[in-house]
Amino acid sequence: MIRVLFRWDRRPSQATAEHLRAVVRGVLGTLGEDNAEVHVLISSDEQLRELNGQYRGIDAATDVLSFADGELLPSGLKLLGELAISLDTARRQAVELGHDELRELSELVVHGTMHLLGYDHECDDGEMNKLELRIRREILR
Repeated sequence: MIRVLFRWDRRPSQATAEHLRAVVRGVLGTLGEDNAEVHVLISSDEQLRELNGQYRGIDAATDVLSFADGELLPSGLKLLGELAISLDTARRQAVELGHDELRELSELVVHGTMHLLGYDHECDDGEMNKLELRIRREILR
């Protein structure tokens, strides 16, 4: 069982929860994790800047942050952690990249979920990027 819980500080322009749940489930299923819980915060540049400063020492907004956990919950599920996504940045990036807001949020969820599983593009010689592109092709279409 995979459970995905949302906190909405900002609301996307269309209903996205079920779609993003399916994205998380697709990533976890592809990578062999089937007993997990993931929390997703959809917020603002201001909030992501604050979190980025507090946890990474970077005084700037960013698109997605991943906070891995790994705790076994009373439900028997493993809490993989929380994703924090800036809707403001997602909207700007969607325009820049020529796709819609939902597509950008989906790509950020793929990226962040992979980080929760321990993938790290900053030190893996491109392995996460290759795998992420394959997963996007398979589950985002």
